Amino acid sequence: MTTTTPFRYIGKPIPKADALERVTGTARFGADLKLPGMLHGKVLRSPHPHAYIRRIDASRALALEGVKAVVTAQDLPPLEDARAAFGGELMIDLDHLRRLTIAHEKALFEGHAVAAVAATSPEIAEAALELIQVDYEVLPVVENALDAMKPDAPLLHPNLYTRTLGEKPSKPSNIATIVEVGFGDLEKAWAAADVVVEQSFETQMVHQGYLEPQACVAWVDADGRIHVWTTTQGTFNAQRMLSALLKVPLHMLNVIPAEVGGAFGGKIYVILEPLAILLSRKAGRPVKMVMDRAEVFRATGPASPAYITVKAGAKRDGTLTGLYAKIVMDAGAFPGAPVQGATWCIFAPYKAPAMKVEAYDVVTNKPRVQAYRAPGATAAAFASESTLDMLAERLGLDPLEFRLRNAAQEGDQNVTGQTYGRIGVKAILEAIRKHPHWNTPLQGKNRGRGLAMGAWMGAILTSSSQVVVNVDGTVQIVTGQVDITGTRTSMLQMVADMLQLPLDHISIRVGDTNCTPYTDLSAGSRTTFTQSAALARACQSVIAQMKAQAADALSKPDRRLTPEDIEYADGKFWVKSDPEQVLPWRQVAGLTRTRGTGPIVGTGTVTRLQPANEFSAQLCDVEVDPETGKVKILRFTAFQDAGRVINPIQVEGQMQGGAVQGIGWGLFEYYAWDKGKLRNPTLLDYREPTALDLPMIDTCIVEVPAPDGPLGVRGVGEPPIVPGPAALANAIYRAVGVRLTKLPMTPETVFWAIQEKKQAEHLQAVAGDGA
Repeated sequence: MTTTTPFRYIGKPIPKADALERVTGTARFGADLKLPGMLHGKVLRSPHPHAYIRRIDASRALALEGVKAVVTAQDLPPLEDARAAFGGELMIDLDHLRRLTIAHEKALFEGHAVAAVAATSPEIAEAALELIQVDYEVLPVVENALDAMKPDAPLLHPNLYTRTLGEKPSKPSNIATIVEVGFGDLEKAWAAADVVVEQSFETQMVHQGYLEPQACVAWVDADGRIHVWTTTQGTFNAQRMLSALLKVPLHMLNVIPAEVGGAFGGKIYVILEPLAILLSRKAGRPVKMVMDRAEVFRATGPASPAYITVKAGAKRDGTLTGLYAKIVMDAGAFPGAPVQGATWCIFAPYKAPAMKVEAYDVVTNKPRVQAYRAPGATAAAFASESTLDMLAERLGLDPLEFRLRNAAQEGDQNVTGQTYGRIGVKAILEAIRKHPHWNTPLQGKNRGRGLAMGAWMGAILTSSSQVVVNVDGTVQIVTGQVDITGTRTSMLQMVADMLQLPLDHISIRVGDTNCTPYTDLSAGSRTTFTQSAALARACQSVIAQMKAQAADALSKPDRRLTPEDIEYADGKFWVKSDPEQVLPWRQVAGLTRTRGTGPIVGTGTVTRLQPANEFSAQLCDVEVDPETGKVKILRFTAFQDAGRVINPIQVEGQMQGGAVQGIGWGLFEYYAWDKGKLRNPTLLDYREPTALDLPMIDTCIVEVPAPDGPLGVRGVGEPPIVPGPAALANAIYRAVGVRLTKLPMTPETVFWAIQEKKQAEHLQAVAGDGA
């Protein structure tokens, strides 16, 4: 798709700026980094999901030749202010971050760090781990959130009290937070409904599935300055976390971004970095740490499992009267499940006179969760979109027309109380109605077509960038915005059009925390949205400064010009009242050297914008083999409102990649737990979708400009994952008549659901014959 716009580069399928580095292997990822005299760090992890740590003896490890340092929880500075919180989408307070980094007195999940070793080789470091003696007192395991909520459940944290809008509870609990939002009268809503449907759903813990494991290199130099090269979604976020954990002033701590081989929300927190710094400080040498795949599964932050009950009522004509949800989310070992995201997103595409959501953030003996593309939204949509399909069927209504009738629009209210600005729900559904996929009949036995919608609130946070004009007229963008999704390319396109200069005149540098203005995480589909506004401000500043230079150069003894007298377009400055007086961009840029006026630098910072709410929908056709339960996807189309598209190739790539991850969540992926121990911590056992499981993912981009920001950009990274599991469940139901309410919908699950349906039909037939 190419957008018809007045722009030269925005809306065009420009190849990625860093494509050559990626395909030639010259891009440097975390595990590629090397420093002179570098040591290798490894982590000793708890084999128990819940246990007191009574004693750690590292003397034998320290005696091993080649071992240069061992650290435990005792090496972290004592806590002073536990109130500090970090993490963007899934916040974590400092005390919990500290105990997540390395176990203090108690291991809270299998894989919890207990000690770390630095040695002259990875092999020696691994051997040293075997020599560390740890005495554990094993405790009862709390494996799922529903069990954790029971009054007699073992407590993970003796000082964790449920946070609500009411008074502080008298007793600690595994329930960290209860969120209650809504409006309207649900009792009246149920009374007014001709049909009410209520159903419960369950989703499992899944991993983001990034290819590159966590990796970093830390070096504490002779002056005590700390240098950290790491694979992270936010250098400044990592810097703040490390500063608080280690009690180091920010100016003594420089975080340098390595290229990131995938993250999807899973590389927001520091995990290895604090341990690498402590080891480097003790050993006096740089330390490199790289996780193996089992560590990635056990000790990083996967996505939260959820238990969700949805109740929905509607009149005979399909008008919704009320929507209710109870959401229980498993945070893992420390509070921070994505209850806010789930709450906002669960009914976001729809309007109703009454809505209410109750959400619970619950701790269990599992790894503490992190964000995963629209955190909370995928599980929420699986529940809500399945329930709405059930309701449409009970009413005898087409699922698309039912959604169109209840589609939220500008001025409608989200369950959280937010009033929508301009949004694209209806435009997406209208695009589906006109699309060949929807209008091509699906024929054949055991085949079904499913539709579902998804949403994401749209994150904001702070973004800053500088635009620097060189004396030869070329331009450099300097930013701390980590590039994970093609940010460099979209920023180059935007600046080229904002300055009306050729794209090859502009370069971009993603810098470290020492040399770039503060910028928050690359997460939450906020990067292009907020950077479009920051870059616009920086470019406006640059043009204003260039106009001042041009005005000075074009002034005459009898007439002093001001910047207001100068016009600019297409790389040229001229006097408004005398267009023949012209200076090209390059010449004006050179005046900063010849006239000694100093460099031209524009800085743009954005801290607050109206959220650019994001919506998507997916349509899929499946064929189910009733003899095996295997689900084959025949056709899959992703629809999304992307606001103004900056680069259609990148938007389509995000839509396709997110759709594939949603398919994985829906059909294949899950953590297999056995009393708190993970049984499938490798890619051989943790089943992710491959090309053999997938059709070509078709895309349809809808452009409804966001209400704020200079370009109307919306984020695109989060929504594509959201509708997939629900669309698949709805398609499977239409194929074989079984309503699946638990993810993943594996062949075994589908097969036994079909058998149960056959058994129920047989019993009904027998009962009918008997009557």
